[in-house]
Amino acid sequence: MPSSLAPDQDLYFWVEGARLRYRDAGSGSAVLLIHGWTLDLDMWEPQVEALAGSFRVIRLDRRGFGLSSGRPALTDDVADVQALCRHLALKHVSVVGMSQGARVAARLAAIEPDLLSCIVLDGPPASIAGTPGSGDGDVPLAEFRSLVRAGGMDAFRSAWSRHALVQLRTSDPRARELLSRMIARYRGEDLQQPPVNPIESCDSPALGSIRKPVLVIGGALDIESRRNAAEAIARKLPFAKQRVVPDAGHLANLDNPQAYNALLLGFLEQHAGAPPSEAP
Repeated sequence: MPSSLAPDQDLYFWVEGARLRYRDAGSGSAVLLIHGWTLDLDMWEPQVEALAGSFRVIRLDRRGFGLSSGRPALTDDVADVQALCRHLALKHVSVVGMSQGARVAARLAAIEPDLLSCIVLDGPPASIAGTPGSGDGDVPLAEFRSLVRAGGMDAFRSAWSRHALVQLRTSDPRARELLSRMIARYRGEDLQQPPVNPIESCDSPALGSIRKPVLVIGGALDIESRRNAAEAIARKLPFAKQRVVPDAGHLANLDNPQAYNALLLGFLEQHAGAPPSEAP
């Protein structure tokens, strides 16, 4: 069902007791954008105009993030994406997942491959590769939970804003304002109380079972663990390409949107909308 919405506006749907925000712009083959931790669907603002000229661009606030209600739970994220696709009557979709959102995309590809035309994993964590002992140690969640208990969300936001993963390489004030707004909006429900499904304990997807076209993308200036993870994941996926965004850190889509969008468009124009069969 093509989108009939010209403006990119807030929309909501209910699933399993949560009211989830999404946005829907453009027309054509559907592309679903899934944000990372502490962020929300607004992170994709630099991509919407570029993609919506050729595709139907759908963005979702994962439960507990942005303006979506509910408690954050990584395993529920996959069911929420499936529910959104049913809500919009999407028979197949291309999925772009950033950082923690890449975990959602990879799990979805392993669980319901027939839904997906292709997948983009942006700045994925090492845990996706399933390497023994590879957690997401570059995000010290236990320390952040202790910090929230001791000093509240302001203390966390101050510490997180200094973390290497959220350091912007661009001087564009619009990108900086956007990032600040998203972090300020993050409620930290997964830090303030025991998480429903701790991200540290979630199983990694069986990468070898993902037989779709995959683009593994990341910033050239991302932290070493994420660069290494991208290389490892690309090696394990049978139909993967790896590309690097120059002059960009972990938030590559904000740091260098022109180069990022060009890589996305090139991949999506080749694979989005294709029948969800195995890659050749």
